Amino acid sequence: MEAAEYFKDASAEPGATGTVEAVCVSVEKGTRKEARESVELVVGSGIAGDAHAGRWHRQVSLLGAESVDLMRDKGLPLEAGDFAENILTRGILLNQLPVGTVLEVGPALLAVTQIGKKCHNDCEIKRVTGMCVMPTDGIFTVVLRGGTVRAGDAVRVVPVGDL
Repeated sequence: MEAAEYFKDASAEPGATGTVEAVCVSVEKGTRKEARESVELVVGSGIAGDAHAGRWHRQVSLLGAESVDLMRDKGLPLEAGDFAENILTRGILLNQLPVGTVLEVGPALLAVTQIGKKCHNDCEIKRVTGMCVMPTDGIFTVVLRGGTVRAGDAVRVVPVGDL
């Protein structure tokens, strides 16, 4: 299947909607995140109990499930959290959102602060497949309004006029 097929139903337009497929946490840096039933987003910190929470610009990471599907087609048995994403979404082209975009994720509001990141040298996924999607497809956010987020929650690109 061509990459475009994975993203055919996704959009980055204001008002675009998607869903949360999974929420994930890791208690130590450098480990894969594990899926949870729900996570608590805390203003100015990120996800309660996550090793990457703190007062910085990468409080919560998001990745589109479409990108994970693309990697699964390379033969990898991937689970939510394997790319160290906190929130796995479907239906929104995350990497096409400009920095500053606000996302409503369940009851929470997140502001996009960074698109992608450098993949570290010992990335297991990159070693196996020759590529990793987090550097190009993942995004990072800060929490503007907290709340409990769980799989099945709606994700919406908030139009500027709605803020």
